[in-house]
Amino acid sequence: MPCLLLIAVLAFPRIVLLLVFFFSNYLERAYHGILLPLLGFIFLPITTLTYAWMVNSHMAIEGINLVILVVAVLIDAGGIGGGAYRRRSD
Repeated sequence: MPCLLLIAVLAFPRIVLLLVFFFSNYLERAYHGILLPLLGFIFLPITTLTYAWMVNSHMAIEGINLVILVVAVLIDAGGIGGGAYRRRSD
C-alpha cells in the first residue's frame, strides 16, 4: 500500500497537494501560511510535499534528508526542463 501511495504522489503531485491542502492541516503545520504552498503547487509540487513530510515527521533537514529534498527538486525541475528541451529539438 505505501508503494501505491508513493506512485500516486509521483504521478499526480498537484492533485495530492490539493487533497492534502483541503482535507488536512498537514501543509499548514509545515508552512504557516498560504504563499509558499501556492508557489509550490505552481512550480515544485513534489518538493512542497517532501518538505511538508519532513517537517511533520520532525526530521532534520540535513544529511540524507537534504539529499532526498534535492532529489525532489531535481525531479520537479527535470519535468519543467525536459519539456523545454523536447520543444526546442522538434
